Formats: sequence, structure tokens, C-alpha cells
Amino acid sequence: MDVQQRPADARSLPVDELEQLRRQAVAAVGSGLPQTQVARLFGVSRKAVGNWVRAYKSGGEPALRPQARGRRAGDRLVLSWPQQARLLAALTGATPDELGFPSLLWTRRAVAALIHREFGVALASSTIDHYLLRWELIRREGVFARWCECPPGALLVTWTRPRSAAEADRGHALVAVSDRGLLHFLAGERPFTAATLIEFRKRLRVQLARDVRLLVREWPAAHTALLECWPK
Repeated sequence: MDVQQRPADARSLPVDELEQLRRQAVAAVGSGLPQTQVARLFGVSRKAVGNWVRAYKSGGEPALRPQARGRRAGDRLVLSWPQQARLLAALTGATPDELGFPSLLWTRRAVAALIHREFGVALASSTIDHYLLRWELIRREGVFARWCECPPGALLVTWTRPRSAAEADRGHALVAVSDRGLLHFLAGERPFTAATLIEFRKRLRVQLARDVRLLVREWPAAHTALLECWPK
């Protein structure tokens, strides 16, 4: 659809076109164009452009993804806690390939595939993020929200303490975020070892089909010595 032919209300666009429009508008503002000019260029209101820019600054790329229309607030929690606990047990107990999925590390897509296989429910990436935040596997103010600060080709890495299925203790997760906001993570019930860190980097390299530059942004002080197993 040509930008001059867009409907007056961009919300009437298909979800994928609306997301693309938001990304293009935010990128245009980021390149230095005034918001008023961007609004005219894409055939939307100045207020809409301002809202998208603010959403991007506060929530990153996931904030530009439209929510499913007509969904009630309570519908976001389509999985009960027993179902969530079952998922957490699966995520911390095995890697995706060990469960038969074509991925070496957990990603939004791999988690969605696991949910669909276990419960027959199809969830969007934005809803997957909601559950990862709820489980504290990713943190809203952490590298998950700062992926745009990542240099091209590198990945920001953090060690988080997600909720466990048994709730008796916290689990552990290594989370890598790319400069495009893509997530790759490995979760376990016990603290990671040097061997685990080496395996995590190896799996990243194979999954991305390239060498990886890891930039550690959040890490438990008690385990700093483990970072020596990664190249500086």
C-alpha cells in the first residue's frame, strides 16, 4: 500500500502492515525527520507518530507490535499457573533440540511452539514476552529493554533468576539479546558452570551461523570469575 493511500485510521490496517508502518515511522523520526513531516509522509496523524516514538523509547521494539484486536485484558493470561509451571519445568529441564524443536536455544518462536504442542494454544510474540516478564526470565528495565544500545552484530547478555516451577527457589537463565531485539536463552535449575557458559556460546554461534561477540551487561558478582571462559 502506498503511503499516500493509507486509510485515515491506521488501526484499520492488517496487523503486520500496521507493525511495519510503526517501525518505518519510528525509524524516520530516528533519522532526524520532524514528527509532523513523518506523519504527512506516512499518511497518519502527528499524535500517532508521537505515541509510537514514546512507546518505542519506553518499551523497545516489542512495544511497536499491535495487540490482537478485541482481546480482553484478562485474556492475556490464557495459561493457568499449573500450565505455566509445566512450561517452566520444560524450559529449565531441557534445550529445544532435546525436546524435538529445530532450535539450539530457546527463542520466542521455540517457546510458542512448545506452548502450541503442549496446550494447543497459538500465542503471539508479544504475549510470549508477557509470560517471560511474568516469570522474571527477562526484566523490563534490563537488557531486554536496551537492545537498541547493542552494537550491530553483538549480543547483550545477562544472567537472570526466573521463577521456578516448584516455587521453592529461583531458577537461572542466560539471556542474549541481539541488536534487533531477538532473544536467545538457556535456563536451568542450578547455577551455571564454566562448561555451561562455553556450551551456551557454542550454541549461539551455531544457531546464528556466525561468530558472536558477547557484551555482558548484568551479571551476579559471585559468578564473575566464570566470564574468563569467554573471549574478552
